[in-house]
Amino acid sequence: MSRSRTERLVNLVICLLSTRRFLTAAQIAATVPGYEHDPDDAREHEAFQRKFERDKAELRELGVPLETGTASVFDVEPGYRIARREYALPDIPLKPDEAAAVGIAARLWQHAGLAAAASSGLAKLRAAGVDVDPQATLGLEPMVTVDPAFAPLTAAARDRREVRFDYRVPDRDAPDGRRLQPWGVVCWRGRWYVVGHDLDRDSTRCFRLSRVVGPVRVTGAAGGYQPPVGVDLISHVARWSGPVERAGRATVLVAPGRAAGLRRWAVEITAGSEADRLVLPYADACSLARHLVGYGPDVQVLDPPEVREAVIQRLKEIATRHEALAAAR
Repeated sequence: MSRSRTERLVNLVICLLSTRRFLTAAQIAATVPGYEHDPDDAREHEAFQRKFERDKAELRELGVPLETGTASVFDVEPGYRIARREYALPDIPLKPDEAAAVGIAARLWQHAGLAAAASSGLAKLRAAGVDVDPQATLGLEPMVTVDPAFAPLTAAARDRREVRFDYRVPDRDAPDGRRLQPWGVVCWRGRWYVVGHDLDRDSTRCFRLSRVVGPVRVTGAAGGYQPPVGVDLISHVARWSGPVERAGRATVLVAPGRAAGLRRWAVEITAGSEADRLVLPYADACSLARHLVGYGPDVQVLDPPEVREAVIQRLKEIATRHEALAAAR
């Protein structure tokens, strides 16, 4: 299945899960990205109908309980929705670390390109007067920040296409142009890296995405190269970045029985009646702040000031993004 069709099916499911009423084919066409067409053009409308019929069959083959019906006795055109009672999964018990990994993966998926289309589709439903269930769309807003180069580099690595980009290193005033055959994008110690074959240096290189300047330009045809079999991208990044010296110490208060990951990380734990005091080693205040914010109100930073200020700044950024999303609705 092509990526565009996968995205269209995902957005169709989100759309049909987000309302309890039946949506007509015309409403779906006006809402779900990938179905755009001119309904007055007979050829375009026929192409949409064929596409929609294939997608409905695909969802049913995948086990999605797609229902057909009408919102009232006065409706002449059938509509569609997903039977949420049959589609919902049973409760899945996860350990804290497993739940955290699933949450990060979900937020990353949103940043990979689907959240914007999904949120746009839901906004169109609201504008059309369709009652959208807010509980069905929780989590669509992206919360994990990735660099602008993330999407084009992951797409190029998937399609095996060469790219060009400008790259800035700390000890140089101007960025250098790079030509790369990307093998994949990975996260290492809170930062994103692309690993691949540097065409100008004829060797394996990795680049931090935050240092990519300007747009990533795709220059090669799809399938233009093959990465080495069994290549370990994380190992390449680890060797390149070297060991991290965690010379700093941060003191935080943690709610009893919460933040198991921080407790394993701590070098010192002092139990208290209302909160436990943890001492955490760290190398970078901003990276630690990003990690601490994920625990929400269960964690309070006492010192040093640089970590406390980094946490406050991170929370302000999150609040600003939510305000912008709320204003756009």
